[in-house]
Amino acid sequence: MLCQFTVKNFKSIRDEMTFDMQAAMISEHEDRIILSKDGESFLPISAIYGPNGGGKSNVLEALRCLTAKVLKPLYAAVHQEETSVRFMRSEIMPFAFSAETICEPTCFELFFRTESAEYRYELSVRNERIEYEKLDRIKLETKRRSGLLERGREGVTLKGVWAKMKISEDLSETLPLLSYLGITYGKNEVVEDVLGWFDHQIDFLNYGNPSQELRMAVFHSERVKKLMLEMIQEMDLDIVDFRIEERDAGRIEVFTKHAVDHYEAELNLMDESSGTRKLFGLLPFVAKSLQAGTTLVVDELDAKIHPVLLRYIMMLFQNREINRRGAQLIFTSHDLSTMNSDVFRRDEIWFVAKGSQENSKLYSLVEFKNSKGESVRKDAKFDKQYLEGKYGADPYLKKIIDWGKVNA
Repeated sequence: MLCQFTVKNFKSIRDEMTFDMQAAMISEHEDRIILSKDGESFLPISAIYGPNGGGKSNVLEALRCLTAKVLKPLYAAVHQEETSVRFMRSEIMPFAFSAETICEPTCFELFFRTESAEYRYELSVRNERIEYEKLDRIKLETKRRSGLLERGREGVTLKGVWAKMKISEDLSETLPLLSYLGITYGKNEVVEDVLGWFDHQIDFLNYGNPSQELRMAVFHSERVKKLMLEMIQEMDLDIVDFRIEERDAGRIEVFTKHAVDHYEAELNLMDESSGTRKLFGLLPFVAKSLQAGTTLVVDELDAKIHPVLLRYIMMLFQNREINRRGAQLIFTSHDLSTMNSDVFRRDEIWFVAKGSQENSKLYSLVEFKNSKGESVRKDAKFDKQYLEGKYGADPYLKKIIDWGKVNA
């Protein structure tokens, strides 16, 4: 489960910004939040809105690049053939419109949870070199806090359950220590727990990456397929089944079976509408996330998907009877048909706006205050007020004019 993510000096993100999946203390849709066994509450969905070029995709890209920085060395060592596809375009780039920031490190801080613990991971990177790295753990059962590793100018320190591990004297400056431990001590229980989250508990889907879309049919789980078919039937499509054929060089083909007036016919997925193809590129990830309780991150979830289908997918994550394992959906969107109090809590709506120096600003609707210091009412017309520019992130303007409208 993703708890909180902070990033500074990454692409259009100049100043430190924090994206939070912890539920705020508000009385909205309390029956939908994820309740942890230790009493903490988290959000099942969050959406980021803002104008084109505002930087909303960079928030998700920063999280993806951090994940890639940790996992890429492991895949290079174990799964060489998968590295280029999974981690393509994962370069960590600083804010470019300042002589100061271009020479400063990019800083990440990530809080995430596994079944047994909550971890806090910090990483600072300059020109791909690691400047600082730290990992702490809180065991959920005992609430005991402990440090696991720290790396800085003074050297490398392993602590707690990792204190007896040995580190190579010629550890690469570009290799995260966490990645090194995964390569060297991959069988260690805590190492597996931490890296298992990065590798299996968070997925990224970008419609702009064709190779990513072609991965959709790789999931062979019958449970995932069953849930996919249930979702397709709920969407009132005439697809009653589908099958996958694997070709040479890892190429796959998908065939859909249609039933119309008791007559069945099979089509190649490439002959389906672009909307149906897009659904088949998305639904396996949705089904897998709900089945396994993972965090699914999607840039432009609304692309080529009907608003009714978008709302349906969101409600799957918000329904505790369906989302029994605490899956999360995080996405960027332009669709305003779902931006209302029936679908969202105020802490599930985020905005990104751009300042006069090309720097992006991230803030949530629940923390937003107008020039009079007033918060947004929970029954407000979110979509209407957004279009009127009352939330700062005007969907039709590249820059926001009155920074006073945004909580500092």
